[in-house]
Amino acid sequence: MHKDQAARVTHTQGWGAYHLLALNSPEIASKAAPGQFIMVRTSPLYLPLLRRPLSIHAVSGPELHLFFQAVGAGTELLGQAGKGQVLDILGPLGRGFDLSGDLEGRRAALVGGGRGIAPLFFLAHALRQKGAEARVFYGGQSEGDLVLRERFSSAGFAAACSTEDGSSGFHGLVTDLVLRETAEAYAPDRLYACGPDGMLQAVAKLARRLNIPAELSLESIMGCGFGACWGCVHKIRKDGEEAWHKVCEEGPVFPAEAVVWGEEDR
Repeated sequence: MHKDQAARVTHTQGWGAYHLLALNSPEIASKAAPGQFIMVRTSPLYLPLLRRPLSIHAVSGPELHLFFQAVGAGTELLGQAGKGQVLDILGPLGRGFDLSGDLEGRRAALVGGGRGIAPLFFLAHALRQKGAEARVFYGGQSEGDLVLRERFSSAGFAAACSTEDGSSGFHGLVTDLVLRETAEAYAPDRLYACGPDGMLQAVAKLARRLNIPAELSLESIMGCGFGACWGCVHKIRKDGEEAWHKVCEEGPVFPAEAVVWGEEDR
């Protein structure tokens, strides 16, 4: 983990509540891996007091790219950051996606719900470098939630999209779109997902049905980001036992079969 108190904003782009920031932070960028995150101090004042966890969306040379949705005071402030502004960040943090082993020729389905699409751009590039085929499934409540479609397309990753209100792409949940595609035309070797809990639970069930491995990036409110405060726990099944584990330190990425959702999941 590295603390960079002089991460300078080099580029900004916004779509309503959604924002893309590029930060110059060479040391953190050089160590970052898909699925990891950083903790950002959103104000030089005492409020908001806590840093905000943000997935690393991409790395380009010395730059980190962050994609996020403004949903509270901290991210609202961060969404107002302008080019040249300096931010105080910690990272890279957490356990990312497992890219070990021979992935040449493998097919991967990447499933993102809303702002959960953030780490999958970085992951798609890493899978391509390993020789795997990455297919992206991008879901939102409406067309306005699918703001990164062109970014994926420009990078050579066509995203199959869904909206719950039917305003764009497949009408329904993104997991229903994945289910249809895997049943009719696409047979992935593994699944990767990030988004709300309900979506992740559906992806885990789909992985069991297809009998393929899956990894889930959990979304959680975090206090410190490195395991000191125990503010981001989730129940995880490990060595046959269920216990509370820290998402920031032991995750945010976990094998799908390890994540415990509730009584119906046992």
